[in-house]
Order: sequence, then C-alpha cells, then structure tokens
Amino acid sequence: LASESGIALRQLSEVDWLDLCIDGADEIDPRLDLVKGRGGALLHEKLVAVQARRLVIIASSEKLVERLGMRLPLPVEVVPFGRRHTTERIRDLGLVPDLRTEADGSPYVTDGGHHILDCTGGPFDDAAALAIALKAVTGVVDHGLFIGIADIALTIDESGDISEHIAEPRI
Repeated sequence: LASESGIALRQLSEVDWLDLCIDGADEIDPRLDLVKGRGGALLHEKLVAVQARRLVIIASSEKLVERLGMRLPLPVEVVPFGRRHTTERIRDLGLVPDLRTEADGSPYVTDGGHHILDCTGGPFDDAAALAIALKAVTGVVDHGLFIGIADIALTIDESGDISEHIAEPRI
C-alpha cells in the first residue's frame, strides 16, 4: 500500500535512524516497559524500535499491567539448532517454554528463520534482569521484553477514552 501511494520504502540498513516508530504492544507496565512479539516478528520489531528516536505505542487499555508477564506468555526467539538445549537453559531461569507451532504442528518460523518459545512463569518481579539473563543464554536470538525503549503509550478503553502515558526518565 505504501508503494501504491507513492511512499518510498527502504531497508532498515539503508538509514541511519528513524525519527519515529509507531507500534503496538502485548503488555505495557507503569514504566512503559513492554512485552511484544505475540505476532511473531519480535526481533525485527525490536531492531526497528531501537533505531527510532521516539517509540510511540498504541494499544487498547487491557494491555496495561502492573507487572510484565501477567497477561500472556513471553515470546523468546531462538535458533532452531540446539533448540532443546536452549529450552532447558530457559527453563533453568524459572520460565516454562512452549514451542510455538503452526496449525499443522510444525514449528512457527520467524522472518529471520528462527523459532519462538512462548514462556510462562510471570508476572516478572524484575523484567530488566530477566531480559539480561535471557540474552545471555546461548541459542536465544532475542526476547519480547522491550525495556526502556518506549517514550509514550496511547491507550483506548472500552468507552473510547484515550489516555496518554509518558515514560519517566530512568535514573
């Protein structure tokens, strides 16, 4: 649709930064830390989000949570090779990983050619520490914890009222 409308498209590697990224989220906590990736493109979404000068999240108000990990499993993108061992290492972190599959039972494959483990075990007391621990696991490509990235969230409730949530500066 963008091309049909005359909007030029570029690969992320062709630009130095993005002025603005607008996206959704699966969970939003009071600090505007997020869980994303239930749609399956978490790595690509994170690569775009961290390259943006401002990340604006738009979501329905039921996505607001007191702590991340309260509503849905946390997606973790892993390489297929050695997945069983990676799964065990993630389990050692206190999570319960479950391979995301297609309707036919085959593993879901991301745009990057990886698999996703949907991990229960929340709510997470320290999502930032969990994000670091997951990235340290060999075989993990990335995870759906977007910590300290969002600048603002706009949420709409069931009656149509829009609320603005602004990230507080981190110390």
